[in-house]
This record gives sequence, structure tokens and C-alpha cells, in this order.
Amino acid sequence: MKVQLLSALNDTNVDAAQLSNQRQLEISISAIADELDPSLPLNLCLILDKSGSMHGEPMNTVIQAVEQLLDQLKPGDRISIVAFAGTSEVIIPNQIVQDPETIKTQLHKKLKAGGGTVIAEGLSLGITELLKGTKGAVSQAFLLTDGHGDNGLKIWKWEIGPNDNKRCLELAQKATRVNLTLNTFGFGNDWNQDLLEKIADAGGGTLAYIESPKQAVDQFSRLFKRIQSVGLTNAHLLLSLVPGVRLAELKPIAQVAPETIELPVATEANGSFIFRLGDLMRGAERVVLANIYLGQMPEGKQVIGHIQIRYDDPAINQEGLLSPLMPIYANITQTYQPALNPQVLKSILVLAKYRQTQVAEAKLEQGDRAGAVTMLQTAAKTALQIGDTGAATVLQSSATRLQAGEELSESDRKKTRIVSKTILRE
Repeated sequence: MKVQLLSALNDTNVDAAQLSNQRQLEISISAIADELDPSLPLNLCLILDKSGSMHGEPMNTVIQAVEQLLDQLKPGDRISIVAFAGTSEVIIPNQIVQDPETIKTQLHKKLKAGGGTVIAEGLSLGITELLKGTKGAVSQAFLLTDGHGDNGLKIWKWEIGPNDNKRCLELAQKATRVNLTLNTFGFGNDWNQDLLEKIADAGGGTLAYIESPKQAVDQFSRLFKRIQSVGLTNAHLLLSLVPGVRLAELKPIAQVAPETIELPVATEANGSFIFRLGDLMRGAERVVLANIYLGQMPEGKQVIGHIQIRYDDPAINQEGLLSPLMPIYANITQTYQPALNPQVLKSILVLAKYRQTQVAEAKLEQGDRAGAVTMLQTAAKTALQIGDTGAATVLQSSATRLQAGEELSESDRKKTRIVSKTILRE
């Protein structure tokens, strides 16, 4: 299994007369399989909300979705199932799947709805189960909840009682450090989209929205197919820039596909930048967009930096492998004419759609309805520019409701968040 690494600037030509030139650098990363490369075994943990609000149809459809997922597991795959409400329990301990029917029987017997919602309890136990089967496997969790975690009580500067949301984010960071990917599913309309997005973003996972019970099977199946396509794990992008070239100071880099995620910046001992990407899929790229500034440089084709991927290959139990070091070029010219790259321009618009929606949400939170309307309308127009008609419809609909003096429903808010992060496919 090898890494495919490609890069492009939004405009390859750079004006030699300018003291500073801003460019967007797109980097695309995927796993390339040889014919003989085997599919990697999965180490999957399902962390399921069994609180009282899941009683009835919601729980029945989640069980149905889990059963269909179990039928798709292959010999050598591992499964564990954790359920949480006020406390958490291991329903199915981490094990190689040998008899799916026995697992299904245990699922029906043990997964009964009732109690409150303490997400961190389930997440902690799920991570513990996943760690039992990580060797040579793709380790991922599906966390499903229909509720909010308990924030505890804060009086002045003292926190009284557990802060479930804070602990969830700490656990998500821990999972990232031990090469686990967490995918989150919000069920219904009463879950915390900020929390579930941050948990998923921490390790390159996905946030999914199950608006109605009948969508559970399709959403589970969609993400399961993605993790089956993983070829390499624990990927990190290493970026070094030559003197005179720098990253932007504010929000310098983001992933724009398969979902939009603002990436935290870390620095290696040698001064190069490092960004965690997580798992690499076969046949589906992770696309990253970096905002860089170029100072004056000599005329001609110039190297402005280098990129490399550090990754693990579970198929051969090798960690910390490095792809070949790849130079990034720019054409410095005295007779500047733009040489725009349409694909990079599309990535810029994908990121703009996300950030415009984020601004709209912030303005709405601050009580600035007019500002929120303007930004949602702008995001809708941006979505249309990239052919994302589904997102444009959702974003414009939210703007229209606010403009008419209506409040956005929880469903509206969640759809708005989801379409801002990805290209909506019906």
C-alpha cells in the first residue's frame, strides 16, 4: 500500500514585483493499493445511547442498523458494543466476529432503553474496548446519542459535579493519540451538534445526522463502507516552507474533503509543520487547503516548500513510514498573468461555505438576526457556485425563516451544520 500525494496552487504564477503574494495550497492524499494488497481487518466499537428517550422505535431501528452492519463484517474483523445511559456497560466485549447471530441475540437481550445520558461514560468504555484489538487493524468507533451530556454546575469559578462534555473532548483527544477514529451520530433533534462535531473532528472522523429512525440503517451503512475502504492509518501531513514563505497566522489550514475540518497546527523539532489526518482511504482523497504568503523571490520556477506523509501500514505492522519528500513549485515571473486552477478554486469555495455558516451561527447566537441572514444567504450562493444545490436549499431556507421573524428549529440548525461541512447527497 502506497501514498498518493498531490499538490497545486490556486495560481501557479506569482508576480515577482510584489513584496507579498497570498496563495492557497491544495494537498490531496489517498492510499493506493496494489492488486495483491489485502483489505485491512476492522476493529469496530459501537457506543450506543440507551437512555430512556431511545425507547421504542428509535432503539428498534438502531438494533436493526447494528444487525445489518454485523452481517457485513468479514472473517478477521473485530466487534465490541458498549451501551450508556446514566452509567455504561459492555454489551459485547471486543472479539473476532465468528457467530453474528449469537451477537444479535445478546444485543436484543441486553440493549434496553432507560436512564439519563452520560456520554463520556460510554466513550471511555468504548475506547478501552477498542484498545484490545488495535494490532494490524483499522480501529474506529461509532458513537450514537440522541441527547446532551451533563455540563455539571458552575458557581463563579468552581465546578460542581462532572462536566460530561468537557470529559468527552478530553477522551476524544486521548483516542487521537492512540490512533483511534471516532465517528459521531446525532439521533433525532435534541443532541449537541457542537460537542459531536468536536469529537469527530478531533481524529478525522465524521459527524452524521439521523433525523428520523428510518435513516439509521442508511447512515450506519454509509460510514461503514468508508471505513472498509481504509488502507493506511495514523497519517500526518508534514509541511516545510522555504525562508520567505509562511503560513497565515489565522486559521492557516483546513481539511475540505471528505468533510471540512479546521486543523490544529503543531510544529516538529526541525521547524516543519505537522497536521494529523487520520485514516487514508483507497479511492477517496483527503484534501487539505493551506493559506500561505510568499515574499519576493528570484524569477523562474522556484521551490517554495516540501510535503511528506508519515503513516502506519497495519497490513505489514509498520509504523512511522514516510512517503517520498515532494517539492512544491511556484513560477515567479516579471510578466505576471494569472494561471488559475479550477479545482483549487472549488476547494476554496468549499471552505468558504463552512466558514460563512460558522459566522452565521455565531451572529445568531449573539442575537444579530440580520447578520445571520446575510451570512446564510452568502453561504447559499457559495454552495451554488460549487454545484451543491442540496446545501444551498437548506442554507437559503434557514435564512428565509429568520428573515420572516421565525425561529430556527433544532432540525434546521442541525441540517445547517451538516451541509456546511460536506457536499450534501440525497
